[in-house]
Amino acid sequence: MLDVVTIGSTNEDILRKQAITIANIDEHIVRLSEAMLDSLEIQKGIGLAGPQVNEQIRLFVTNPPGDKRRVFINPEIIMTSNEVVPYEEGCLSVPGVWADILRPSEITIQAWDENGKPFTLDADGILARVIQHEYDHLRGRLFIDKVNEKKRERMMKSYYRKNGR
Repeated sequence: MLDVVTIGSTNEDILRKQAITIANIDEHIVRLSEAMLDSLEIQKGIGLAGPQVNEQIRLFVTNPPGDKRRVFINPEIIMTSNEVVPYEEGCLSVPGVWADILRPSEITIQAWDENGKPFTLDADGILARVIQHEYDHLRGRLFIDKVNEKKRERMMKSYYRKNGR
């Protein structure tokens, strides 16, 4: 199982950096994506991005309920719906913290899979949500950035108190 970088850890700064485009989908990327999917299942998450496993690369994996395991390499969201919907989100990098987050209800994304094949995917529901959440990780953003400052301060005080930081 891969270690997940969490807020307050010594390497947390990677969570705030822009991820780098993957130039070559090689054996390392294939093995890493498989390890990320396995770690996701063990930790009972639904999405995991490269920066969360200390890899500053444009890669994320998803496995939401009712959908299959997916790998997204060098993804680009090319369309979002005007309709936004709230949903309670959490994150493996901020364990135990949850907040209602507004996001577009539908998206279209282009990416490459672990075999180097390009694809375009239209997504809605929980899949659209997890894709947007993980895509934010590649841009150095966390879901807690989407709540107002006072609520974020309360959430993070509670987080640090629970985690002894």
